[in-house]
Amino acid sequence: MGKLDSKVAFITGAARGQGRAHAVRMAEEGADIILSDVCAAATETDYPAATAEDLAETVRQVEALGRRVVWAPADVRDLSALEDLVARGVAALGRLDVVVANAGVSNWGRFWEMPIARWRDMIDINLTGVFHTLRATVPAMIEAGNGGSIVCISSVAGIKSLPGQAHYAAAKHGVVGFANSAAIELGPYRIRVNTVHPWGVSTPMALEGAEAHQKMFADNPSYAAAMGQYWFDPPISTPEDIANAVLFLASDDARTITGTQLTVDHGATKI
Repeated sequence: MGKLDSKVAFITGAARGQGRAHAVRMAEEGADIILSDVCAAATETDYPAATAEDLAETVRQVEALGRRVVWAPADVRDLSALEDLVARGVAALGRLDVVVANAGVSNWGRFWEMPIARWRDMIDINLTGVFHTLRATVPAMIEAGNGGSIVCISSVAGIKSLPGQAHYAAAKHGVVGFANSAAIELGPYRIRVNTVHPWGVSTPMALEGAEAHQKMFADNPSYAAAMGQYWFDPPISTPEDIANAVLFLASDDARTITGTQLTVDHGATKI
């Protein structure tokens, strides 16, 4: 028996990295999966965007586990696209039990120097995109009457602010506030809502953007001082580490847990 047998999970940002790990881990535990990813450069970043081929590979890996998949490219800024995909997924798979609001971007810059578009894109994708994900999925979960679990991927920056990432920290703190309100509102429907807070994870977002991070620190020594030695020798998680935490919150093992911030960060929030 898998922890998610007969259940259906919807995952955004599923083309690679953490999103793919969530999809594969949940499929291993018996879930059928609805997948989305923008599969394009959603905004300016220091790492390459995921592609349609990446999303197709996630689909292939889930199907190789014998699970059903409904998928489509979709931008979390486009509520209608998410609603259409969820409707199609629920019609094909019969229900919706788990939602993982995983899609997000990262970039750097001091707030008074960054282009206004960089701030707006960060809030639109990393915060409003989470709202859109829940707005598109919660009605189907309530109508089904099966309860369920929603997991929003935040960050260490959703608990403590980081230099050079005021826009990212604002969005990720906002995810926590939104998720906590959602947990209260959805309690009567037995739908739990929690946030997960990783530190460095071995994905293109973290690894391929490292050169830009180091240049920022070299150009602005106060950043490095604020981050401390922890930044320069950080313990790195794998996507599977985060997926295991998300699986726990998605499963009945966490049936009493809602409105909680689960740190998966090697203690980074305590430094």
